[in-house]
Amino acid sequence: MVRALFPGTFDPIHYGHMDIATRASRLFDEIVVAVYDKPIKTLFFSPEERISLVKQAVSSNPKIRVTGYSGLTVEYARKIGAQVIVRGLRVFSDFEFEFRMALANHRLLPDIEYMALITAEEHTFLSSTTVREIASLGGDVSSMVPPFVAEALKKTLVNMEDTDVPNSIRD
Repeated sequence: MVRALFPGTFDPIHYGHMDIATRASRLFDEIVVAVYDKPIKTLFFSPEERISLVKQAVSSNPKIRVTGYSGLTVEYARKIGAQVIVRGLRVFSDFEFEFRMALANHRLLPDIEYMALITAEEHTFLSSTTVREIASLGGDVSSMVPPFVAEALKKTLVNMEDTDVPNSIRD
C-alpha cells in the first residue's frame, strides 16, 4: 500500500485543493490530507475548524483521510508511514518554493519522495489568501469553495466584525 501525504494549512480549503487531493487519490492507495496547526502566518480559521471543513470537502472519497499535525512535515510523514508528499503547483513561483522545500525535505528524510501535481487550469488563480480577501470584501466566492466553506467564511467575518478584530488579523 502506498500512502501519500498532502499537507497544508487549508485556510480555507478551496476547489484547487480538492482537485489535487482527488487526483492524488487516483494515484495512491491512501491520501492523508494533513492540516498544519501553526504556520508562520495569520490564520482565519482555527485548526479544528479547518480540519472540519476539509473533512466535509473530501468526505465522498473513501481513499482520503483528514488529520491535523504540527512540527516538521517530513517527521509527520514518517510517523504515519507515508512514502510520498504531494503538493500542488499553480504558477511558476510555486515551483521555486516547492522545489526548495522538496530539496530541504529530502535532506531531512531521503526515503520520502516529493511529488507535485499541476493544478487544473480553472484553478490556477485560486489561493486561500485570494478566497479570504474576496470574502472579506463581500465578494462572491461560490465558484471557488464549496457552499459550506462560503458559509463558514461569512460567519467568521460577521464574528470578526462583532468583536471588532483589527484588520491585521483578517489578512
